[in-house]
Amino acid sequence: MQKEIFQDLPLEEVLGDRFGRYSKYIIQERALPDARDGLKPVQRRILYAMYAEGNTQDKPFRKSAKTVGNVIGNYHPHGDSSVYEAMVRMSQDWKLRQVLIEMHGNNGSIDGDPPAAMRYTEARLSAISSELLKDIEKRTVEFIPNFDDTSEEPVVLPARFPNLLVNGSTGISAGYATEIPPHQLGEVIDATVMRMDHPECTVADLMTVIKGPDFPTGGIIQGKEGIEKAYETGKGKIIVRGKAEIEEIRGGKKQIVITELPYDVNKASLVKKMDEFRVDRKVEGIAEVRDETDRTGLRIVIELKKDGDAEGILNYLYKASDLQISYNFNMVAIHEQRPVQMGLIQMLDAYIRHQKEVVTKRSQYELAKARARHHIVEGLIKALSILDQVIEVIRSSKDKRDAKHNLIDSFAFTEAQAEAIVTLQLYRLTNTDIAALEKEADQLETDIKKLEEILASEKKLASVIKKELKDIKKKYNDERRTVIQDEIEEIKVNLEVLIPNEEVIVTVTKDGYIKRTSLRSYSASNGKDLAMKETDRLLYKKEVNTTDVLLLFTNKGNYLYMPVHELPDIRWKDLGQHLASLIAISKDESIIAAFDIQDFQEPLYFLFATRNGMLKRTELASYKVQRYSKPLTAIKLKGEDEVAAVHLTDGSQHVLLATAFGYGLRFSEEEASIVGPRAAGVKGINLKDGDTVVSAAVWEAEKERELLIVTHRGAVKKMSTSEFEPASRAGRGVIMLRELKKNSHRLVELHLTEPGEEVVLQTDKGLVESFDFSYLKQSDRYSNGSFVIDAKENGQVTEVWTTTSSDE
Repeated sequence: MQKEIFQDLPLEEVLGDRFGRYSKYIIQERALPDARDGLKPVQRRILYAMYAEGNTQDKPFRKSAKTVGNVIGNYHPHGDSSVYEAMVRMSQDWKLRQVLIEMHGNNGSIDGDPPAAMRYTEARLSAISSELLKDIEKRTVEFIPNFDDTSEEPVVLPARFPNLLVNGSTGISAGYATEIPPHQLGEVIDATVMRMDHPECTVADLMTVIKGPDFPTGGIIQGKEGIEKAYETGKGKIIVRGKAEIEEIRGGKKQIVITELPYDVNKASLVKKMDEFRVDRKVEGIAEVRDETDRTGLRIVIELKKDGDAEGILNYLYKASDLQISYNFNMVAIHEQRPVQMGLIQMLDAYIRHQKEVVTKRSQYELAKARARHHIVEGLIKALSILDQVIEVIRSSKDKRDAKHNLIDSFAFTEAQAEAIVTLQLYRLTNTDIAALEKEADQLETDIKKLEEILASEKKLASVIKKELKDIKKKYNDERRTVIQDEIEEIKVNLEVLIPNEEVIVTVTKDGYIKRTSLRSYSASNGKDLAMKETDRLLYKKEVNTTDVLLLFTNKGNYLYMPVHELPDIRWKDLGQHLASLIAISKDESIIAAFDIQDFQEPLYFLFATRNGMLKRTELASYKVQRYSKPLTAIKLKGEDEVAAVHLTDGSQHVLLATAFGYGLRFSEEEASIVGPRAAGVKGINLKDGDTVVSAAVWEAEKERELLIVTHRGAVKKMSTSEFEPASRAGRGVIMLRELKKNSHRLVELHLTEPGEEVVLQTDKGLVESFDFSYLKQSDRYSNGSFVIDAKENGQVTEVWTTTSSDE
């Protein structure tokens, strides 16, 4: 028994070495195609095995399992499923532009259905596959021993047409991936011929014949620039969309009919996704989605409701589903045993070089064969001209070897000629045979001369390649399937298409519960009994349209962008959904204001006041966004600062900032210059140490308004805004509460009064009481108002809000 040997080696060295070897193997021998024949090793082995077994287009189909077993047993010692999958893919006319294998039976579908097991299906090489393998027996390509040294396999196929471009390739290996789209056979051959005729031609020149990819599933490509970039560098991006038409049907309705899909899109998944749009009401106006695909071709029908906007819905489908995809070129192939990112010119050059080698080797093989045959024919002609002497020599010889020896000695025949003479059949000695031999000799001389010319002249060699390519084009060419458009069309989805246009009631509570409720559910309960937790209260309630957007501002300077139609649709009597389950907000973040926006282009502004006295004004339009899955910055806050108030203004209003110590500063909002959402703003009020801004009131400058002030000791008073002379921002402001020697009042809330509203006061001992302060008379700035709550008994006032009778 062999003794175990332990090697003391660093782990990273061993891992690096092993992984390096594995990577080299999967890059070169598995995942990437060869630049010459466009095939991966498993594909090449399948095609060669079928060819070697005579499983070709002119013979009957054979069981796929037989081929798979043959491939595994002779050339590719891997799993049978991987071989069969590769074989099936080469037979799928929605994956390959020119199928290389013909298959009988279920070979999968564009819906992603799996093929039948290999014991049920039958296969043979397609006609065009024979062009990949043509002349392989003429020593045109190098052969190497197979894995167990029992036979040989080709390193590459002769590939008499540029298969890499025609059928494309896709694969992932270690550190490399490839994505080469399929192309139209005739165009690729024309481009190859152009490149041979004009070796200095550019990508732009080539693109006059090779317009771009040509997918087997058709579709429309947009973005000529992306194609050009990909052909230059090997990398580029294009947009591929399905072919869809809008048709009129009975009753004035319309339907969208899709007849072609983007490449590699699963039809069943696409239809399911489109139907989900209908069910989830992501898009309004779809009545039914049907897959009417049959033998005659692909057909998906999206039937619309009577008022459905067909153009808008189609645009939405392009944007939100795989009816339009982006295709990224990444043209990597194995060139001279290394992975190389190749542009169109490098690919064509690699193929042309390969063809020159193939035709040169074929010509050398045919020349040697023709010369050998010519030599023998010459000998036979000479022998027939002296037939009687030849027969005499043979008859007088002891055996075959002696006969050959005597013929060489007597008539100066060569060994090969003598062998041909002694093995000649008697019937060949007729008169007709000599004429046939002379004719064959003439033909052979012509062939030899032609082959010598091909080998002597690069020009002749090129003309042979070009002629054979043109013959293939003539035999197998078909129409282009994919339409190419120069520009990428920008998809504009009309909001009305996406959203059912209806009025709903939206509520937001202080604790962050939000919902939208249909008017039917709201009316059924007469707007009463809103489900809410005992400690919670209503912050916002309004009838809005589903096409509106709700903006919620938080104390942390963020805002949440929430289209109304995306809010959870919940009955009036049920609790709303918490914001945290819709958008990730932090635990100590709370909503301080909500606004519904119909049009972001309106000339309006958001005005922010912070606890530390900062003021900021930003245009409404700046808050419109496309992506809103997380809280967005509304104002930049410094340190521990928080937002005290947010108002939507018209740009010309007056502002009154109120502080806890009872200072009020009035100025025009125009003093705050307009800045972006991420700015911090300017100083609004100059605060004393320990003071903070508790509130901000905003009103139209020409109208004086009534203010209500509430202090922490439960005192309230009414004032007119005219008590505050307009000043400049960043001042100290004027006093609006008389300073007491001890236990001074601290302001909790200042707001503009509205008719018919009630004010609710909440204390730190949990007392909640509502008041109608319409009876209060106006006071001046120096009074401390009237007490409405006994702070000693009921606790200090911590929160103040207003309600109307409909909010009860």
